[in-house]
Amino acid sequence: MSLFDKHKIFEKHSLLLTVGILVVVAIGGIIEIAPLFYLKNTIEKVDGMRPYTPLELAGRNIYIREGCYVCHSQMVRPLRDEVERYGHYSLAAESMYDHPFQWGSKRTGPDLARVGGKYSDAWHYDHLMDPRSVVPESIMPPYAFLADNRLHFDAIADDMKALKLIGVPYSDDMIENAKLDIQAQANPDFFPENVDYDYALTDRYEAIAGREGTVKVRAFDGDATDLTEMDALIAYMQMLGTLVDFSTYEADDLQNRR
Repeated sequence: MSLFDKHKIFEKHSLLLTVGILVVVAIGGIIEIAPLFYLKNTIEKVDGMRPYTPLELAGRNIYIREGCYVCHSQMVRPLRDEVERYGHYSLAAESMYDHPFQWGSKRTGPDLARVGGKYSDAWHYDHLMDPRSVVPESIMPPYAFLADNRLHFDAIADDMKALKLIGVPYSDDMIENAKLDIQAQANPDFFPENVDYDYALTDRYEAIAGREGTVKVRAFDGDATDLTEMDALIAYMQMLGTLVDFSTYEADDLQNRR
């Protein structure tokens, strides 16, 4: 009996064909799913990673709310052209605290995985107010309303509690001080009245990162007197790609390959 004749058996018996399909799908599924049980072993540990501060987390929520991920991916592929344009290729560990991650599947605009520190706060402010004022060929719509919208952060502690449940290392101290931290990061002169607040924001988050200088404290929209959604979004974008010291990583990687 030829192979073709054997195939006819499946074509003539629907039940047997169904069983065969289930067996093949089951085998394929096991091959695809089994490695996920060892996912932690596939994520290379890197120094510098920390969870988002309350202000950065609020900015990320706005980034998702406005659909920025539809046009801007946050994943630099390990291809020469991408690395030359955007910087070091993305590491799995960089998305370890992202729920959901912002890798994206399409780019209408540039990748934002390494946008932090590439431009000034003023540039981001102008770009969001009127994209074509700084990038004449841009087709991005303006987001000037963010500068007028007061940032509502009453639920930020609840967001952090939910993320803690799925593994993000927010401490009880971080969650308790979330509302104070969100105001302190956007206003260097923030002094709450009748509140025992010792500006431990940078200490709490940089202790996890193991590196100082990862938390930036300033009026991101240029106005420290008012906390807006513009503050939060710029704070979020200005930290993207800045947590890992890639100069050190590249050196270590080169040494290991030798």
